[in-house]
Amino acid sequence: MNKKLLLIFCMLLMVSTTWAQVYDNDDDESSEEDEITVIDPEGNEEVIEFPEAMTYDLDSLLNLYMAKTYLDEPDDCNMKNVNPTYSKEDYVDRLYRMPCVMEMAYNDVVQKFIDRYSGRLRHSISYMLGASNFYIPIFEEALETYQLPLELKYLPIIESALNPKAVSRVGATGLWQFMLATGKQYGLQVNSLVDERRDPVKSSYAAARYLSDLYKIFGDWNLVIAAYNCGPANINKAIHRANGTTKGQDQTANGQQLNKDYWHIYPYLPKETRGYVPAFIAANYIMTYYSQHNICPMTTRLPAKTDTIMVNRNIHLEQVAEVVGINIDLLRSLNPMYRRDIVPGATELSPIRLPQTEVGRFIDLQDSICNYRVNELLNKRTEVEVKDDVPTYYHKSKRYSKRRSARYSKRRATATKRRSSATKRRSTARKRRRR
Repeated sequence: MNKKLLLIFCMLLMVSTTWAQVYDNDDDESSEEDEITVIDPEGNEEVIEFPEAMTYDLDSLLNLYMAKTYLDEPDDCNMKNVNPTYSKEDYVDRLYRMPCVMEMAYNDVVQKFIDRYSGRLRHSISYMLGASNFYIPIFEEALETYQLPLELKYLPIIESALNPKAVSRVGATGLWQFMLATGKQYGLQVNSLVDERRDPVKSSYAAARYLSDLYKIFGDWNLVIAAYNCGPANINKAIHRANGTTKGQDQTANGQQLNKDYWHIYPYLPKETRGYVPAFIAANYIMTYYSQHNICPMTTRLPAKTDTIMVNRNIHLEQVAEVVGINIDLLRSLNPMYRRDIVPGATELSPIRLPQTEVGRFIDLQDSICNYRVNELLNKRTEVEVKDDVPTYYHKSKRYSKRRSARYSKRRATATKRRSSATKRRSTARKRRRR
């Protein structure tokens, strides 16, 4: 009997050890999905917020059209639920060997994010490795245009989890999570019908311009990434607080230049920004060394080639879908910038992205497309008739009546006073004539 109990105990111990490997002890670090806890050499605990995009529910990401249509679960991945452990030296060496211009330094905070990516979030990483085939070429082309480090292509992973329709708690939108004011500043049109922050191509070029401008200000890529998250004003304040200077000074009290190292100003950054650069470093690590942690990318079937056509009339995407015979979800996925499925071509020439095989059919059927259910789908009236032969009735409130009564009373009193004065003057004149 004792041998059986011992055998059962050993089996349970083996299972618990494997379970710990799968999740890499994340549950011991924090019970919260959106936080990690770091203990410094002095024993103080620091809670760091996890990037919002990496707290998204995986099921919601897999519900996106591109994921449902062109991504599949890997079926040839061995040991995909076992996360091997490595020494600190292994992580340091791997980060050093990455072909990067940007500094990819190692520390305990970076390690915590690597553990989270390779542990609890390994299935999300599998999704993003597959989805990156859709978007990374667009990011690389925009970054290359402005001669920026190509490792910045992984910034949208911690910004939006590669969801072009992502909207943060504070309203940042799209793959690159542009705030409204910043997006407009960099030429992204936002109105009731169009939100170009959700356009993968236009937002990528706007993001590249913004990152280039930030580098001209700070000259350090880690500070650029931090400023992208919380704004350049907050980074400047952190730099001056860390160096003991007041805003506007370029030097410290003893005449030395300001220390603009990210890790030097780290304690003075907003809470949500302290984990941003470590998360970015860890994202570059896991997207490069995913195979070392038995993470398999979702298999990708790239969609057919696409092309754009410019229109000068308002068109509803349902008109295109029904007449041309294209899946409406595919159209929405190819044109995520149109918030209400309406292409405002009457306002200005507007692009519609279509599968390349359907462009010719769209051109041939354009009149039929524009006339299809037009009164139902595009029901804004261009002109209305006013019925001026019907009597108009006004509702008079008590306040209005009181004010009007007061005005009339004042006018009557003034008129009575004037008549009294005139009568008195005439009476005086008659008396003088009699004398």
